[in-house]
Amino acid sequence: MIMEVAILDVKPSQEEQFERAFAKAQAIISSMKGYVNHQLQRCVEQPNRYILLVNWETLEDHTEGFRGSKPYQEWKELLHHFYDPFPTVEHYTQVELG
Repeated sequence: MIMEVAILDVKPSQEEQFERAFAKAQAIISSMKGYVNHQLQRCVEQPNRYILLVNWETLEDHTEGFRGSKPYQEWKELLHHFYDPFPTVEHYTQVELG
């Protein structure tokens, strides 16, 4: 499993609009092949900052499947105009300890 991590800096005073748009957009991502689950959390210290965590079965499910899909265009339309700066997205794998 792969965890997508995105720090989302939303333009100040647009947090409520972003959250409403994300409520709609989450139906898009959750319908994609390889999607496992997600969570969106808001920062306590910087209320216009969010972290999006999405678990995917494979890296390609996110980078090729989702990002290369027609539903991704709707995701972009709903959400991308809220970000400043545009988020960096990284992918992580679980570390198996002892």
